[in-house]
Parts: sequence; C-alpha cells; structure tokens
Amino acid sequence: QVQPVESGGGLVQAGGSLRLSCAASGIRFSVATMRWHRQAPGKQRELVATITATDRTSYADSVKGRFAVSRDNAKNTVYLQMNSLKPEDTAVYYCNAITPYHDYWGQGTQVTVSS
Repeated sequence: QVQPVESGGGLVQAGGSLRLSCAASGIRFSVATMRWHRQAPGKQRELVATITATDRTSYADSVKGRFAVSRDNAKNTVYLQMNSLKPEDTAVYYCNAITPYHDYWGQGTQVTVSS
C-alpha cells in the first residue's frame, strides 16, 4: 500500500516557524496534485494548501501570506513552510496526493503552537 509519509511537525511558540515534508514514493509524483489538509480537535478536516503538477498554488484564507507550499519532483517530496504560526494553527496536518488513478493520504503529523 503506497502511503505518503509526513514529517517535521512538533511544538513551537506562537510566531515561530515549521517546515513540514511529505515524501510520496511509489506514485507518479510528477503528475500528482499535492495537498496539505489539517484537522484540529473537534473540527472538520480543512484544506490548507494545494500545488498542482504545473506548480500552481492556492491557500486557505486563514494561512495566506504565512504558509508556502512547494514541491521537489526529483525527491518526490512536497513541503509546507509555515511562518508566523498561531495557536489556531494547532492540528494534525495531512498530506494528500491526487493522481489520475488514485488518491493517497498520509497518516499525519502533529503541529502544536503554544501561546
């Protein structure tokens, strides 16, 4: 079973930064749309950022100007640079790879922002 693997989560103070990585080997990464979602306790999963196979990006309003998504096709890896973190960014962050054939999800990485 192919599954993306997230890393880079942790505990950070408000105003700090983290960079999440998602390694998605075993899929046709270069044609995949890659997404980051997050889910906070008691809340629905939320789409945070998208990067297409042609490097078009889009963001949730709540993270615009603070988060940046990028990809490295040579490494089959997508990144989420998170700056100016706020306590409300606390959530489990999930990587999602969408190919023409299948939709893959990682198991998530916890991000906790303390005030």
